[in-house]
Amino acid sequence: MTVVALASDETLLVLKLAFLVLLYAFIILIVRTATKDIGGAPQESIVLGAADAAALRARYGLQPARFVVVSAPGLRPGSKIEVSASMIVGRDAGSGISLDGDEFASTRHARIDPRPDGVWVEDLGSTNGTFVNGEQIGSRRLLQTGDVLRVGGTELKLES
Repeated sequence: MTVVALASDETLLVLKLAFLVLLYAFIILIVRTATKDIGGAPQESIVLGAADAAALRARYGLQPARFVVVSAPGLRPGSKIEVSASMIVGRDAGSGISLDGDEFASTRHARIDPRPDGVWVEDLGSTNGTFVNGEQIGSRRLLQTGDVLRVGGTELKLES
């Protein structure tokens, strides 16, 4: 009986050691898989320079939106405004189209966003609302050539 007990103890010890070896091998495999991409080649940046962005716009037909000032407290009527990228309209000095003389415009009134499918306008929660052809907009809206955009007391007509 003592021989059988000794053999089963040795067998259990061998099985325990085999289990530990397999467990450590599995952990090493997981760590190697998880750290495989760390320290690899850096990814390319998605930020483009002005020249590269202009080349992409020309390639994909993204033309800047051109607005004519119909009336505005702080802008000269008849002057043209070109919007080539997403731009905020409002009284904030950092706005793309600054309406600092317009007391009816909010600080961040609206966003104009030229895209390949057209020029979109979105009200940014302004106090007095954003209007297209005299109609207040509640969500993003696609502008058509000739549409008149009113932000506060400023009216801009989309040329193209």
